[in-house]
Amino acid sequence: MEPLTTSYPLKYSVPKARVFVVFLSMVLCTTVLCLLQLRFFKPKIKDFYSFEVKDSRGRIISLEKYRGKATLVVNVASYCQYTDKNYIALQELHREFGPSHFTVLAFPCNQFGESEPSTSQEIESFAKGNYGVTFPVFHKIKILGSEADPAFKFLIDSSKKEPRWNFWKYLVSPEGKVVKFWRPEEPIESIRPEVTSLIRQIIMKKREDL
Repeated sequence: MEPLTTSYPLKYSVPKARVFVVFLSMVLCTTVLCLLQLRFFKPKIKDFYSFEVKDSRGRIISLEKYRGKATLVVNVASYCQYTDKNYIALQELHREFGPSHFTVLAFPCNQFGESEPSTSQEIESFAKGNYGVTFPVFHKIKILGSEADPAFKFLIDSSKKEPRWNFWKYLVSPEGKVVKFWRPEEPIESIRPEVTSLIRQIIMKKREDL
């Protein structure tokens, strides 16, 4: 009778081993698939032009349309001690270098002295009516705190410089990387050489590609 009693564990051990092997294989396959998904399918924001923003009417705009240009991104305000000087200077730069190789992108913000209280469309009308701006004026955003606009947050994180007032300027390369920044009180003469240098690089690259 003893041989009969010792044979039962052997009969049941094989199916259990198979179940364990199948289970282990499923776990390994699931782990590999998850790693592949993280590696190849996880969306990555690599540069400024990868973001989407809203225009003054609230419509979604992809910044990808500005890739290949030198871009000066500015947080603007309508009722600030720097408003007149900066809007005039920004339009002068845009008229001188744009729109083929350069553009100014204006983002209204009311977080500094509450100096931009109007609606986005009113802000755009103000800028065009008073300073004749021809560069884009986008939807009013927040650039500080937890509700900061992702595109502007990218500029701050990349430059390690957070705006302390209106009209901070970030120069973005044609590839979407932050090149330099300026405070509102700095003159246009300090910006023009950097813009000129970037535009020269763009033109030379286009000639090489021909």
